[in-house]
Amino acid sequence: MRDIRIAAVIFSAQVGNIAANLERITFWTRKAAAADAAIVCFPELSVTGYSVKNDIRDIAEPVPGPATDFLQQLAANEAITILAGLAEKDAENRLYATHLVVSPHGITYIYRKTHLGPPERDLFTAGDTAPVFESCGITFGIQLCYDVHFPELATIMALKGAEAIFIPHASPHGAPDEKLKSWMRYLPARAYDNSLFVIACNLCGENSDGLSFPGVGLVIGPSGAILQSAAGTIDQMILADLKARDLEDVRGHRMKYFLPNRRPELYMI
Repeated sequence: MRDIRIAAVIFSAQVGNIAANLERITFWTRKAAAADAAIVCFPELSVTGYSVKNDIRDIAEPVPGPATDFLQQLAANEAITILAGLAEKDAENRLYATHLVVSPHGITYIYRKTHLGPPERDLFTAGDTAPVFESCGITFGIQLCYDVHFPELATIMALKGAEAIFIPHASPHGAPDEKLKSWMRYLPARAYDNSLFVIACNLCGENSDGLSFPGVGLVIGPSGAILQSAAGTIDQMILADLKARDLEDVRGHRMKYFLPNRRPELYMI
């Protein structure tokens, strides 16, 4: 990887108000670009808003579609890669919690949430791939909220070459400080065990659909050290410089880099 500055936005998304959500995504994308970030990450379902009610089907969009077209133009105008989420409806009317990787070169990739939380399972379809993406000199994976509770997913992405994992959340309930303490129980482990950067951000505030989200953001280095953190009730952005040397210091150390010493033949049940 090369040295890269990233931005992660704690963001309030109103369910169904796509125009207003995109307007505010534009604001924060421009702020990130002005701060020389190469990648800006928004929370889960930041475009459509997060809901587990059936009426989210009425606002879900195809990919490509109007929202992705808008984000492609924004990414090109600001010369930045945008990670943003929406409820995606495919040609067979299946609904996915999808996160977009929109490059300034007009290319859009998608990650579909693979591990659905119990309230989501009657509505959404689970994705069935764990891709990694390359942009701005870094290879990264994406996980969405509940995904992160399954350590194997992070390891699979690391084995595929991921140097970082972005983890957009739509995690409701509780105070921001409480949510941050919760994240500190397991997100550093994903970074430490797999020797990669972890970047996480949550929705914040009321979503106009009965849910309230505590705003939290966290950036963790490949040694498990906390690089940046934030917690609050309003939109805000955190910036972090992901340095190639920090990754090399861990992955180049025979005692600190664990993945090459895995014994997968023992793990099959």
